[in-house]
Amino acid sequence: MNAVVTTQPAESRAVTAVTPMQMLQLAVERGADMAQLEKLMELQERWQANQARKAFDEAIAAAKAKIKPIVKKREVDFTTAKGRTNYQYEDLALIASEVDPILSEFGLSYRYRSKQDGNKVSVTCVIAHREGHSEETTLTALNDESGNKNSIQAIGSAVTYLQRYTLKLALGLAAAKDDDGRSAGSAGPELITEQQAADLKNLAEEVGANIPNFLRYLKVSSFDQLPVSKYADALRALEQKAQQK
Repeated sequence: MNAVVTTQPAESRAVTAVTPMQMLQLAVERGADMAQLEKLMELQERWQANQARKAFDEAIAAAKAKIKPIVKKREVDFTTAKGRTNYQYEDLALIASEVDPILSEFGLSYRYRSKQDGNKVSVTCVIAHREGHSEETTLTALNDESGNKNSIQAIGSAVTYLQRYTLKLALGLAAAKDDDGRSAGSAGPELITEQQAADLKNLAEEVGANIPNFLRYLKVSSFDQLPVSKYADALRALEQKAQQK
């Protein structure tokens, strides 16, 4: 007589992953001692933190895929005894109107912390996900005393500037100039990035360069108008200035 052999479907033999929380519950039921329970609790905390980080990364990636480049629609253009200042930028309200609904859709939010140290102010942008993971980006700058601002306005201007840039850095946002009214055939040379422009400006201030004169030397109205082809020369000039100090 032939023996009847029965086999279980593959799906019924699949092993279900056991989470640290299930392991902890099983340990309690079996009367595990406190040392074992503490180790399992630590394992559970690490597991939760890792899951939260994964959820954060997935949410950030999904949000960035939907966020379009922020168009620079605000313009600064004034002239003082030091020369002309002219550039375009995107203000915080403009950035927020674009990113806030998308971040909310994927369970993300942001907030700021600030710290004052003499004539310097630091702003930290905290990007948080509903699962609990958060990441921080911090930038520091001098109070913005340009344009005859009083002390409070100087701090406020610097804080607003840092809020914009920490949020953009944290989310990896790209910015685009407002090309409304420009012809397709009027494209100029490739310009340096916003970060390169900010680095040049900071370096120029650190070495004590006369910024209006330096911009005239570079034949541009502002650092963000500098062609890529002139970036190395600008850096070299500032480095030489630093060596002369």
